[in-house]
This record gives sequence, C-alpha cells and structure tokens, in this order.
Amino acid sequence: MTLGALTLLGVFALAILVDIPIAFGLILASLTYLLAFGAAPMMVSAQQFVAGMESFTLLAIPLFVMAAQLMNHAGLTQRLVRLCMALVGDIRGGLAVVAVLACMLFGALSGSGVADVIAIGSMLLPTMHRNGYHKGFSSALVGTASSIGTVIPPSIVMIVYGTTSNTSVGKLFMGGVIPGLLLTAALVGVALYVSRKHGWAGGKAAEPGERRRAFVGALPALLVPVLIIGGIRFGVFTPTEAAASAILYALLVGTLVYRSLSLRKIVDSLIATAETTGAILVIIGAAGLFAWGLTYEQVPQAVAALIGEFTDSRYSVLLLLTAVLLVLGSFMESVAIIIIVTPIVMPLLSQYGIDPVHFGVLLTVNLAIGANTPPLGVDLMAACRIAGISVMESLRPLMLMIGAMFAVLMLITFVPDIVLFLPNLME
Repeated sequence: MTLGALTLLGVFALAILVDIPIAFGLILASLTYLLAFGAAPMMVSAQQFVAGMESFTLLAIPLFVMAAQLMNHAGLTQRLVRLCMALVGDIRGGLAVVAVLACMLFGALSGSGVADVIAIGSMLLPTMHRNGYHKGFSSALVGTASSIGTVIPPSIVMIVYGTTSNTSVGKLFMGGVIPGLLLTAALVGVALYVSRKHGWAGGKAAEPGERRRAFVGALPALLVPVLIIGGIRFGVFTPTEAAASAILYALLVGTLVYRSLSLRKIVDSLIATAETTGAILVIIGAAGLFAWGLTYEQVPQAVAALIGEFTDSRYSVLLLLTAVLLVLGSFMESVAIIIIVTPIVMPLLSQYGIDPVHFGVLLTVNLAIGANTPPLGVDLMAACRIAGISVMESLRPLMLMIGAMFAVLMLITFVPDIVLFLPNLME
C-alpha cells in the first residue's frame, strides 16, 4: 500500500480516535492527502464532494424520510402498535413480541433504524417498564428490532449501496424482504424465550371485534409496503418515484382518511426531513471524496490482490468481509461505511463471482448488527437514551439478540438463494 493511502487512512483513523464527527474526519483526511501529495488540484475536493451526492436515485432518501415523517404525524405508527397488540393479545411476553413486530412494520415505512427506535421506543418502552420488563432487555430488543428497518424495503442503506455500486435498488429491496422476515422471527423467538423465563406479562386480551377494528385502522399503513414493493416489482415506477408516491399517499391518508395531518404537522415533517437528509448527504459527500482518494491510490486493487493470495473460496471472502464490516459497524456510521467500502470490494465480487445483490443484503444485515454494537451502536444508544439507562445495562440481554441476528446472517451467507429468490423473479 502506498504512502498516500496510508496517510489517508491514518489521518481518518486518528480523527475517529479523537472523536471528530465522521463527516469532518473524512474531509480532514481527504484534504490532508491532497495537500501533502498533490494528487490533484484542490478544486477536485469540491468537485468530488458534490459528485458524491449527484444522483437521481439518492433523491429517494429525502422522499422516503418525508413519507415516514408524514405517516408518523398522521398517526399510522399508533395504529400499527394497536394492531400488533390486538394480534398478540395477553400471551406471556406479548409486549416484547409487539415491540419486535411494530418495529418491523414501521421499518417498512421509514427505512431507518434510528427513526424506528424513536417512533416505536417512545411509545412502547415506558409501557414495557410499567409491566415489569427489565429496561436493559427492553432497550436492547427495541434497538435490534428497529435495525430491521435497514434490511426490509424501503431501506436508506440499500439506496446508498445501490447508487454507489450501480446495483438495481429494486432488486436490493426485493432481496431484503425474506432476510428481514427471518430477522423478525429470530428476535421474536428471543423475546418469547427471555420473557417467559422471567415471567414478564403480555398486553390485554383483545375484546370481541378488536382485531378487526385494529386491522381496518392500520390497513392504510399496511398498504404502504405493498405500494412500494409491488410498484417496483411490476415496473410501475422506480424506487425514487415510489418514494414520491409514498409522500402523496401519506398526505391523502393523513388529510382525507384520518384527518389528523394539519399544516403545522406538515411543516414539522419538512423540518425533520431537512435535518435528517442534511446529515446523511454531508456524510455521503465527504465519504465520496474519501473514496475517490482510495481509488486514486489503487487501494481496491491492492486489497483484491492481497486477499487473492490467501484464498480462492468465495465463502472465505464473504466471511472475511463480514468480520471487517462487523468491526467497522461498531465504530462508524453505516452510510460512510458503504461509500468507503463498496469501491474496495467491487473488484472482489467480480473476481469471486459474488452477486452484488447478495452482497448488498449481507452488507445491510452486517450494518444492522453494527448499529447495536458498542461503542457506537446508534440504534442501541437511541433506545437506551429513551429508556433513561446506560448502554452497559443493556449489554447482557443484547448478546442473545446479536447472536440470533448473526445466525440469520450466516444462513443467508451460505444459502444465497434465500436472498436472490425474489430478485430473480424480476428478471
């Protein structure tokens, strides 16, 4: 590896160690590299920063964020939770199961783990605590279940990966459906096991007709994933157009059906969307500049050659990449990881015959696990903050949940058809 590449990586690592925000650390490392080695005029830094954000597909990010904000303000979140409670009833550990199901369903609206934590955690964590659930367990469960939102469509992480790797976002969305359901089933299993072991209660038994009323109330929210996935699957619209359609749908449902979406709430949704999207796009631009430096120094080729000297097995490569991603996910934000790592691994994917859709889904599951792994663990930290506890209090129950998610990761790693079955139907 060249001195320029080592400088680029070294300055970034130092920035992380001294707790400089990821976006500014990436910019600092890139500018240091350009100044020290004169690889290109400084104007390139501005050009590459903007080029990293210049994509029609990336427009889906603010649109999906806006759609999720509108749906939340329109009351769809509360109706989803009510439906889950009506379906689960008063079985032992029922509230824990409700938390997982509600996180999965809201993830199909938001595409963001942190948004999932805030929306569902704010509603369910206090209720679980009042019913005797340990705060550490509840926080770990909501954190890990919320990360399913990065796997099932519409996933912001998949949009970024698809844009960076020139992979079909529609196929990535389809590829995330079954792994997302498997993650949900795995976490439901853990929730039931731990809850019954400790004797934690469920919710209230559903009254006659309650399930039907809850289903009818939540039906507009349940139709959103059908609208998005069905529209993309049958070629009605692109992911970006699907996001715009979701906004229109949310506005119609919120104003005409539920009549709960006021002008003030729409303005609040716009403000929250601008804040969230601004933070994401700054990271995308900074990571794009950093990735350009890595590519200029031929780091992807060097990594591919190095790995090629040690193994010729595609599964060994996937396991090695999994280990790297799990470590990176514990220290870095998901979007930055994708933009930095994707140009490095693409030569490996073609060299070893690994389907980019398969790897993209593996990447999102890896990052979902990383989003709950200290020291960063943004989803876990958000859940613990809502519950008013330290991250340390959630670590013991967290291990079971991470283990369940890792088991699903290994399953889809060694059985690619689980991921590729639905995408192949699009061909």
